[in-house]
Amino acid sequence: MKIAVPLVFINGIKSFIERFFTRKSSALLIWLSVFIGLLAGGVSALFDHGIILVSEMRLELIHRYGEGDIPLWLIAIPISSIMAATAFYITHRFAPEAGGSGIPEIEGAMEGMRPVRWKRVIPVKFMGGLLALGSGMALGREGPSVQLGANVGRMISDIFKVGKVDAQALLAAGAAGGLAAAFNAPLAGIMFVIEEMRSQFNYSLTSTKSVFLSAVMATIVMRVFTDQDAVVTVTQYSHPDLHTLGFYLVLGFCFGVIGIYFNKMILATQDIYLSIHKGRRWYFVGIGAFLGAIFGALSIVAPDVAFSGIELIPHVEGGHFLAGGLLLLFLVRTFTTLLSFGSGAPGGVFAPTLALGTLFGMLFGVIAQALFPDLITEPGAFAIAGMGGLFAATVRAPITGILLVIEMTSNYEMILPLIVTCLGATMVAQTLGGRPIYTQLLERTLKLAMRAKRQETTDKAMDRISGKYTKHDKQEEKS
Repeated sequence: MKIAVPLVFINGIKSFIERFFTRKSSALLIWLSVFIGLLAGGVSALFDHGIILVSEMRLELIHRYGEGDIPLWLIAIPISSIMAATAFYITHRFAPEAGGSGIPEIEGAMEGMRPVRWKRVIPVKFMGGLLALGSGMALGREGPSVQLGANVGRMISDIFKVGKVDAQALLAAGAAGGLAAAFNAPLAGIMFVIEEMRSQFNYSLTSTKSVFLSAVMATIVMRVFTDQDAVVTVTQYSHPDLHTLGFYLVLGFCFGVIGIYFNKMILATQDIYLSIHKGRRWYFVGIGAFLGAIFGALSIVAPDVAFSGIELIPHVEGGHFLAGGLLLLFLVRTFTTLLSFGSGAPGGVFAPTLALGTLFGMLFGVIAQALFPDLITEPGAFAIAGMGGLFAATVRAPITGILLVIEMTSNYEMILPLIVTCLGATMVAQTLGGRPIYTQLLERTLKLAMRAKRQETTDKAMDRISGKYTKHDKQEEKS
């Protein structure tokens, strides 16, 4: 009897190992997901440190040449202008799909509608993102990290020649790893793929495990390069009184309305930019140079309205602004976010959206405290809830928003008001007919691609008629 128990245990382990290794496809996918997580975390860490390094080099140049009577903001204009123009040029010239956050491109690739040219996108997104974000533009690094991670996933898929279904799983795993590393938030990275990419993600036990493993490994790598602290250092709030939950629901309703109009303004801004440059490279680069000049000056004169806004969140939540200042900053940062993200610069809108949510949430809390001083004692708690509220209304991924804020701020006791705020925001946005921003951006991208393809076909037909269609054109068409 004593011998039988160890034999059963040993046979069980042996059977597990045999099943694990005989299912070669599943086992390979699991190990590739671990590898992708390591690479995605490493790329995100390098991207993060690169942004800091580029920003410091820019400031060093500004202070070096601004030691005399020339104002620092005047020195910053040409430096930031050149940086942004370079970012716009390499994006338009080598990989136009690297513009913007890149998340719609990944969702399109998971549906088989968009190509993943990782050989071009990885270097262009990395360098373009460093220059655009380093110039002072109001962009986030999270979208680029997601696109970089997903392209790493496709790179590994191509190298190991995995099947179509497995390649999609590894693409999603890379995206999860990129977001998890960027925010130091593994749960949010996992949930973003499962919730936001639910219509594209091919659910199975193996693909889900791949996403989990990649997010965990990417976070570990990021923490090795940085630290294990939360991304944002804010006040740690205790459980709010239950009778204040109604205020959080009203805050969510407000974000539901704001989110709809914010998404509309993003699309309208992109259309305005497109009507200006019409796809012409040097017009596009000129816009980049102009924006670089503006944000170069703002980064010195008014840094609160430039950059991603992550550094602004603790100051807002800490009560450093009055109600008038919060409203003004919210409006100006909305404008600078639209100006930056709508241009097609290689940068994301995650962090700027979180900053805007914090600003409006704090404004709501300050006003609520003034009206109901006996009920509301900590207006900063509404700033934390606001981070998730605007994200839920615009991206339409409430669970991701809740987890993201909790992991970013380590405010685990704020989970109930976050749920109420994000639920209210999502309900109102859905009732009023709002649609997720990344879905709308993907549809716009596909529409523009179809229009460009039709125009190219028309141009070739006209060249054939006029006799300008050469042998070289025929060879290009076949390739």
